[in-house]
Amino acid sequence: MPQTDQAFLYVWYKNLSLLKEGAMMSATVSIIIPTYNEAQGIQSLLYYLFNCVSETAPEIIVADGGSTDETCMLAQLAGARVVHSPKKGRAAQMNAGAAQASGEILYFLHADTFPPPDFLQLIQRNCSSKYGAGCFRLQFNKKHWFLKLNAWFTRFDVDTIRFGDQSLYVLKDHFMKIGGFCDDLLLMEDQEIIYRIKKRTNFNVLPAAVTTSAQKYLDNGVYRLQLVFFYIWLLYYLGYSQQRLVKVYNKLIKRSKLKDETYMRQN
Repeated sequence: MPQTDQAFLYVWYKNLSLLKEGAMMSATVSIIIPTYNEAQGIQSLLYYLFNCVSETAPEIIVADGGSTDETCMLAQLAGARVVHSPKKGRAAQMNAGAAQASGEILYFLHADTFPPPDFLQLIQRNCSSKYGAGCFRLQFNKKHWFLKLNAWFTRFDVDTIRFGDQSLYVLKDHFMKIGGFCDDLLLMEDQEIIYRIKKRTNFNVLPAAVTTSAQKYLDNGVYRLQLVFFYIWLLYYLGYSQQRLVKVYNKLIKRSKLKDETYMRQN
């Protein structure tokens, strides 16, 4: 092939790549936050998310699971759109939020987790047709050597240490075609969906970190809670039922929201 033709093809390919990159940089993002009695902290998270964006505010959907406190009212006052999920549980709630989302990229975020200030640009820059899903690394809001070590491992793309606290972004098209989260799961829904996502697209762990609350570790004891999490993870991979996992979770973890009678009656 003549050098002039090679040069033309190179420039054409380069320009095409830049056009695709530019298209993703302008892709719309819908942030979906599952909630259940999160009145204490939901407004601070929402104000933070809105303040991180200097231009057009992203679509923020609070997918509520029947909160009995003022979560929904406070979320609306902060500027979020509230979607009432007909079924409780993070998986069902996130599916309900995704069904109402208009963004080309869905970003699932826990109510006690704060993404890095430039999270929106990072997601738009890194979410592509080749890498259609990903998450951030993790850090905790309390200093403890074990929590720091725990968070350090989240830089690796290993499914066994991939949990919802790291948040999740995914192209809506991929999410819909795999059927979303498994509605029947009250626990381990974040790990289960990653397995199906990776069958469809590449997954990227971004170098920036989200900051999540360590309160559950403080309430239950850092080492004890990690052992409980490992035990539940082991039972899940051994094929134990969700009913069994929830029973173990409620027995071993203090202040479990899965113990709420209103919550459990509707599952």
